[in-house]
Amino acid sequence: MRTTAVIIVAVAVLSGPLVAQEQKPVPKDSVRVSIPGCTRGYIFTAGRRTQDEPGSVDIPEGMHFRMNGPKKMMAEIKAHEGSMISITGLMKKGQSKPDGIGIGGGVRITPGPGLTGGSVPGSPVASQILIDVEGWRQVVGDCPSR
Repeated sequence: MRTTAVIIVAVAVLSGPLVAQEQKPVPKDSVRVSIPGCTRGYIFTAGRRTQDEPGSVDIPEGMHFRMNGPKKMMAEIKAHEGSMISITGLMKKGQSKPDGIGIGGGVRITPGPGLTGGSVPGSPVASQILIDVEGWRQVVGDCPSR
């Protein structure tokens, strides 16, 4: 009887982490993406796609994202600056399609604000694409140095 109780407790304890690893459901207005690239602070720059690291959506190389996530995870990611990583997370639908025209090297030309008398320029933070990071892993490759 005592060994049966020990086995039941052991199974319950060992199966706990398996339940915790399940991904949370994706909201209707969001999409889960996996993107290889490099980080600098809280900014993630999408890298070149390879055969073994294709990513999950069509995001152009050089596109920048503002990462949000738990402090512990962000500290782990920061410790790997300069190395290629792949992040998985949630972002709003439609954000992966940047405005304007790409001219290469991650540079885009976008229309400016309309000319209205005394208008205040837009916030640079408002146009950033946000990604809520759920996980990351290191991948093969190096990040370009500045």
